Amino acid sequence: MSAVPIISVDGVSKQFGVSYSLMRRLAGEPPLAVHALNNVSFEVHRGETLGIVGESGCGKSTLARCLVRLLDPDGGAIRFEGRDISTLRSAERRAFNKRVQMIFQDPYGSLNPRMTVSQVLNEALSVHRMRPKRDIPARIIELLDLVRLPHDAASRHPHEFSGGQRQRIGIARALAVEPDVIVADELVSALDVSVQAQVINLLLRLQEELHLTLIFVAHDLRLVRHISHRVAVMYLGQIMEIGPSEGVFASPRHPYSKALLDAAPELDPTHRSRVVAARGELPSPLNVPPGCPFASRCPHVFDRCRVERPALTKRAPAHSAACHLVDFGAMPSALADAV
Repeated sequence: MSAVPIISVDGVSKQFGVSYSLMRRLAGEPPLAVHALNNVSFEVHRGETLGIVGESGCGKSTLARCLVRLLDPDGGAIRFEGRDISTLRSAERRAFNKRVQMIFQDPYGSLNPRMTVSQVLNEALSVHRMRPKRDIPARIIELLDLVRLPHDAASRHPHEFSGGQRQRIGIARALAVEPDVIVADELVSALDVSVQAQVINLLLRLQEELHLTLIFVAHDLRLVRHISHRVAVMYLGQIMEIGPSEGVFASPRHPYSKALLDAAPELDPTHRSRVVAARGELPSPLNVPPGCPFASRCPHVFDRCRVERPALTKRAPAHSAACHLVDFGAMPSALADAV
């Protein structure tokens, strides 16, 4: 991995307005907005895999769409090789779109049902002028070989494939433009477990062969641990913890990270815990509470948590957490003293 980040995210925020009711207008109340991302910052280095995990609705998919500029953030900046992607225009924007590709959660919904696989791949190759017209059929065969699909798949339509095969078509389409970065948004969440393993192993092989940088968005902690070099844990639009995969899973430095791990299902029924990982409900993104967003559910909460939002600070080499309990996960005695 390179020491220089290929992607850097600096203080990114994103809101989505909701319908402004007549009653709120008459009462003089301000419009409501969903706070999907709140001051998100991190870096991705060339050749690494960054896993992004969190509960449904925590902002993972919104962040993924901002990274490929399907959405523009309301605040902060996303830089690709040091260049703010919001400033890219025309040819520069097209070049960025080639180098940073996204694979979507729903492989059927993201493929045109009226186009054959050959037409889907031909479109990507032609629009970005990846090959002379005469060389495109041979390149389509190469792409099918890359994702382990038979050559006769080129003449078939998406509905003729299984979910795992359709996801392979989505991967082939992303690879057609020879990207440097792939953002995979819940890549295998809709697939059977056995098929998930096949697709994940395919992605890991392609990363090694093609020297790809991966941003892997998922809610399955086992998958993220298997595939990622580093992990970012999100909650209510914010990063609670980020660090090396094994470090986050072996010694989480934020109570929410620990709650996620405690809530993960165990395959061995004799090891199942009856301890409640996190009590209470997720606060509304329409009204993000002051202080730590996890304060209302945290078993270690104290007064400072409710009024002051913790910054993402370094806790160990390459490992940071946003928690007022500085030694959480490292020194139990210090934790007890703090509470």
